[in-house]
Amino acid sequence: MMGLEITNVKTILTAPAGINLVVVKVETSEPGLYGVGCATFTQRYTAVADAIDAYLKPFVIGKDPQRIEDIWQTAAVSGYWRNGPIMNNALSGIDMALWDIKGKLTGQPLYQLLGGKCREAAAVYRHADGRDLGAVEEQAQRFIEEGIRYIRCQWGGYGGRNDSVPPENALPGAYYDPAAYARSVVSLFDRMRARLGFEIELLHDVHERLQPIEAVRLAKQLEPYRLFFLEDPLAPEHLNALGTLRSQTATPIAIGELFVHPQEWTPMIAQGLIDYIRVHISAIGGITPARKLAALAEAFGVRTAWHGPGDVSPIGHAANLHLDLSCPNFGIQEWYEFPEAVREVFPGSPVVRNGYAYVNEAPGLGVDIDEAKAALYPCRNDLPAWTLARLPDGSPARP
Repeated sequence: MMGLEITNVKTILTAPAGINLVVVKVETSEPGLYGVGCATFTQRYTAVADAIDAYLKPFVIGKDPQRIEDIWQTAAVSGYWRNGPIMNNALSGIDMALWDIKGKLTGQPLYQLLGGKCREAAAVYRHADGRDLGAVEEQAQRFIEEGIRYIRCQWGGYGGRNDSVPPENALPGAYYDPAAYARSVVSLFDRMRARLGFEIELLHDVHERLQPIEAVRLAKQLEPYRLFFLEDPLAPEHLNALGTLRSQTATPIAIGELFVHPQEWTPMIAQGLIDYIRVHISAIGGITPARKLAALAEAFGVRTAWHGPGDVSPIGHAANLHLDLSCPNFGIQEWYEFPEAVREVFPGSPVVRNGYAYVNEAPGLGVDIDEAKAALYPCRNDLPAWTLARLPDGSPARP
C-alpha cells in the first residue's frame, strides 16, 4: 500500500493474571489498521515501556510499516549499544506489531507469510509441580487425561524443596540446597517413570541452579529415564562448560531462556552442543531475529522450543505458534493455560485441544487487546521471590 505511515505507538501495561505484561500497539495512517506486539520483560516492565515511549516511538513514527527488516535493523543500532534485554524487548513489541500489520494488509495469518504450514498445530508441554511426589504425579495424570503427552516435572519448584537451615542472621531469600536438589531430581524421575511409563515424554528445568560439574553428573544420572530434554542445565556465565556436558551425556539438552545476543546461541548451535534452542522471543528482538535463528538451527539439526510461560502475553504466544507451524525444525512448545481474565483482555488468544495448540485463522497474529479491560488490571512493581536465590549458608546464588 503506497503512502502508508506509522502514526502512533502506544505502550499498554496490564496484569490480568497478576503477571506484568507489556504490549505495543502500532497505529497507521490507514483508518483501523494497526498491529500489536509483545514486549514483556516482567521484572523490568517500566524500563521497557520507557524505552519504547522515549526512543522507539519517535524513531518509527512516519516510517512505512511494511519495511519490517529495515526498521528492525536501523532501530536495533539506533542507540549504538545493542543486544540487551530491555531494548530487545522494546524492539520486539514494534517488530511483532509490524508483522501483525503485514498479515492484515495481505489478509493472511502470519504463518502464511513465513512459508505456510508444516503442521496443523503445535504439540505443547505443561508443568507438573508439587511439594511431594504424589502431588507431582497427580498433576501429571490430570494432564495426561487432557491429552497432554509432554510434561515438565519439578518437585518443589526451581531448586527443589527448601529444607535447608540457614545460619543466624542470614538474609531473606529463596533458599535451596544444590546437592539435595540434584539428588531429588533422580528420585522424582524414578517415581514418574515407574508410574507413568515411557510412552509419555518427560522434561525437567534445572533453571541454572547447578555448578557445571554437578550438571554433568545429573544429566548422566537421568539417562535411564530418557528425558525429552533437560532444560537450562548451565547458566549463561558457564557456557564454556557446555562442550564437557555434551560429551559426557546422551540426555538431550535445551538451553537459551536467558539469551539476548546472537553470539550466545550461534557457536553452540554450529558446534552441535545442544538439541533444542528455547529463547524468549521478545528478549531477542521479536519475530524478525527468531525466524533467522530457527533457520540457523535447522541447518545444524537443532529444534525449536520457544519460551512460553505466563510472562509471555497471548500475543507473544501467538508469535511462538506461527513460527512453530511454519518451521520444519519445530520441536515442542512450552504452554501456559490462560486464565479467563487473560482471554477477556486478549480476544483471539490461541487455544489447546488434546495436547496441541492452535492459532485462529484471522489475518496477522490473530490476537487483539481490549484496552479498556486491560486497564482494569494494573501492573505491580514487585520482584518475584524466586529471583532472590540463596544457598544454605545465606550466600547469593544465580537463579
